[in-house]
Formats: sequence, C-alpha cells, structure tokens
Amino acid sequence: MKKEMLINVAQAEECRIAIVEDGVLEELYIERASQDNYVGNIYKGRIVNLEASIQAAFVDFGVGRNGFLHISDVEPQYFRQGGYDPKEISQLEWDGSERKPADAAESGGGTTSRTRAPRPGSRPRFKPPIQEIFQRGDEVLVQVIKEGIGNKGPTLSTYISIPGRYLVLMPALGRVGVSRKIEDDEVRRKIRDIMLELEPPKGLGFIVRTAGQERTKRDLSRDLNYLVRLWRVIHRRVEKKKGPVDIYEESDMIIRTIRDIFSGDVDAIYIDERSAYERAHEFLQLIMPKYVDRLHFYEDREPLFHKYKLEREIANIHRREVKLKDGGSIVVDSTEALVAIDVNSGNFRTDDSAEETAYQLNLAAAKEISRQLRLRDLGGVIVNDFIDMRKEKHRRNVERALRNAMKRDRARTKILRTSPFGLIEMTRQRIRPSLKRSVFQDCPCCAGRGVVKTAESMSIEVMRMLMLACQLPDVAKVILKVHQDVAVFLNNSKRRELAEMEQSGSMAIQVLPSESAFPETLDMKCTDKSGNPVELPF
Repeated sequence: MKKEMLINVAQAEECRIAIVEDGVLEELYIERASQDNYVGNIYKGRIVNLEASIQAAFVDFGVGRNGFLHISDVEPQYFRQGGYDPKEISQLEWDGSERKPADAAESGGGTTSRTRAPRPGSRPRFKPPIQEIFQRGDEVLVQVIKEGIGNKGPTLSTYISIPGRYLVLMPALGRVGVSRKIEDDEVRRKIRDIMLELEPPKGLGFIVRTAGQERTKRDLSRDLNYLVRLWRVIHRRVEKKKGPVDIYEESDMIIRTIRDIFSGDVDAIYIDERSAYERAHEFLQLIMPKYVDRLHFYEDREPLFHKYKLEREIANIHRREVKLKDGGSIVVDSTEALVAIDVNSGNFRTDDSAEETAYQLNLAAAKEISRQLRLRDLGGVIVNDFIDMRKEKHRRNVERALRNAMKRDRARTKILRTSPFGLIEMTRQRIRPSLKRSVFQDCPCCAGRGVVKTAESMSIEVMRMLMLACQLPDVAKVILKVHQDVAVFLNNSKRRELAEMEQSGSMAIQVLPSESAFPETLDMKCTDKSGNPVELPF
C-alpha cells in the first residue's frame, strides 16, 4: 500500500493536508489563517464568574472570549485553595477516567476498578464544590481542549498535556504510562523499563505514544529532555507573568501534523510552498533525521491536489448524499449536536436474497461512514440507520465492521450495539467545528434550513397583510416589494382579490418585483394621503 502526505499551502489564507492511500483520500485537515485555533495552547487565566448550578467557572484567558472550565477538569492540587487535602480525597472513591492526551488513547495500561487503589494522576470521583475551590479573580493555569462552537466558548482544563514526538508530558499524571494502542505486554514492559532507566524528574508524568514503541533509548531520552526543558520554560513564565496571558502555543498545522501523524509507513511528503517546506525540513532534520529524504518540494506547474485528483473528492465531502462504489448511497444530515446517517440501497443488488443484499450493502456503508466522519470531522451523537437485517449474525458483523473501520480514527469514539429499531448509535469526540462549519456559513435566504417558502405561500402571507391594511382608515397607499416569482403570482392568480381590496379599502396597491430580493422577502410600506408612513398593528 502506497501512503503519501500532501501539504497544500499555495494560498496563504489556507493550509490543507491530505493523507492519500493508494490514490484514495483517507484523511483531510484544513486550517484557515483567518480562523483562530487555540486547541493545545496553555494560558494563565483569571476566574471571572462561577456558576454553582452547573459546577463550572468562566475563565478570561486573554483571547476575547471566556473559556468554560468544568469541575471535572480541575486538578486536585487546586483543592487546597478550598481547604481540601488532595491526599485525603485520593482515598475516596475513584472512577479512573482520564482525559486522553494528544494521541487520542494515550494513557496508562490496564483498567481501574472502584475497589482497587487509585493510580497516581487519576481523576477522583469526588470533587469539592467549585465555588469552594475558586473565587472571582483567582489565577489558574489552563489548556484549551476544545474549540468554541457557535455561541459556546472554548473548553478548558487544568490537566496540562504537552505532546512531543514520542512522549506526552502530563505534569498532573506523576508517573510513567504507555499508550493503550500498544497492546503487546512484552513491548509495554520493555518501554516502561527504558523510561524508568531514563529517570524522569519526580512529580512529572510521561506517556509513551504509539510512535515511540520501536524507538531506541536515545530517541526517547532526546524527546524527554526536550519536554522537560520546555516545561521549565513554561513554569518560569507562569511564575513571572500575571494572567490573563499566553504561556505556550502549539506548533502550526504542518509541524503538528508531521509530529502526530507521520510514521515509517508514509512513503513521501510533498509540500508546494518553499518556506513551509524549509520549516518541515528543519523539523524532520531535528526530530526524525532518518526520514528527511522522504520530504519533497513539489515544483510542477499543475496544482498538487489537482494532480492527485483530490479537488473533486473534496467537493464531494460537502454533499449531502455520498454514492457507494458498487451501488447504494449514504445520506448525511447534521445538526448542532446530532448527526443522522441513512443508508439507501438504490440499485445495489446481490443474487436474489434481500437479506444478503442488505448485509453486503451495510458492510460497505460501515466503511464509508467511518471515512466520511473523519473527512468531515463530524462529532457529537451520531445515529446510523442501516438497512434492516433479520439475522443476528449479520447485525453483529456490521457492528464489528464499523468498529474496525473506526479504529484508525484519532478522535475518541464509542459505538453501541444495534438498537431494537435497527439503529447503531455512537459518539465521536468533537474538538473543533466540523469541516462544513469551517467552510460554509448559514444561507441568508433560508437561515440554514435548506428550504424556502414557495411563491404561493409568500402570496398568501402578502394577502393576509393587505387584509390587515384594509382595516386601517388612514392607509391610502401600499407599496409591496417582493421576489419576482411572488409578484408574478400576485399579479396573475390574485389580481381579482387585489382589485377588490383596493376598492373596499379605498387605497392603491403597488407590487414591485425584484430579482435580487430573497424568495421570502416581504417589504411592505403603508402611507396616508399626505404620504406620511402608517404603522401596521402587529
């Protein structure tokens, strides 16, 4: 399998990174220069408001929008401010749930039962009331873990995590862990032994990422020393500066993507802009010198994404309906918090069995659903409506196919079993607005509904307003500005009714068509005999 990373920065306003496997677009990342990206940044903020009813604090961290800090994202060291001893709290009941650091599932091995002693760095089930921990004006070190979506501000956490190439530094963890994606017990034991030999500073926690499982002790030592130096710089800035202030900013998307996604199975990286190429070359030379020869500057006159036939495929990402290779389709509808995906059979057929047809189509749809969720970066609650199957074996196999396809997704996901209605419900981690929200804005005509009223519907509304105007003795003239189609409908189908209104109300009605007006435009001006405006009693 040939795997390539294509980086398009020809337009300064936008950076696009595509992961292509055997000519098929598998992952897509887009970042606009005009859009602020705060995820991963660390700030020293100030508490501006406390909401006891939702156990959350709003933090001014210096970007113009207050961040949202929930009690579940408050590290136990802050409990001292409320008179609580973290050591005493650690003896209470723990659930072992931890926010996963940058590598999606990078956390320590094993599960924590409620009866087992708590692991250092785990989050306590018991949390003191947030109003007893903080007061307005308190300073707090926070990291942005989720972009603000719509009217919601960014989500913050006091559990700091700083990713390196092979390790993730998590000061609150206080121990050495290994990514759960590394499943071999022998490999995990070997990695943990190497990390203990490196003698990481006490009080700091480290997690070995999946990229570090085949690295030498020297490679891990270099990454560890880099993260320790970086943390010391951060710590000095925290002590010297008063909030709200920026403490640490994540790398740009090119460096960030190469750091987090590039691995030995990527055959080549192509960049079509010279300065971006030089930055990436410098980063690879410093972090992964053995792979520098896989980085190439793209010099052809034909645009990079056009050469790989990606532009049309990217355009298809924004379509509501996605055609499947052998027939059938999936239809994707998204709201602010929920995504509904419907599988349609279309002309897809296998043999003469309806059950087998549904089964094979659902298997193909499961793979495409996983791919579309990654490409569109859809998150929240996702409901998949597969074609009904009677055999339990087929339903379980479709669930398994969807889970296997989602394994390569870097966002955290949870998939439930098929419901009695034949639906497979799942959740996918939402870190930033979806690709659609980043590229499009709500239509000014339909306000995001996707439909507008017909000319007949608008004409009925116009007639109701005119009936109201007829009841006012002061109205001598009514001027209507509507869309051209509405004007045509009124002047043809409603001509008699308009004439009767003019006669009964002793007023003149003028309909002005406009091609540039929105389909639902209804601009109505009423005046008296002297030309003075008359307000309608709404």
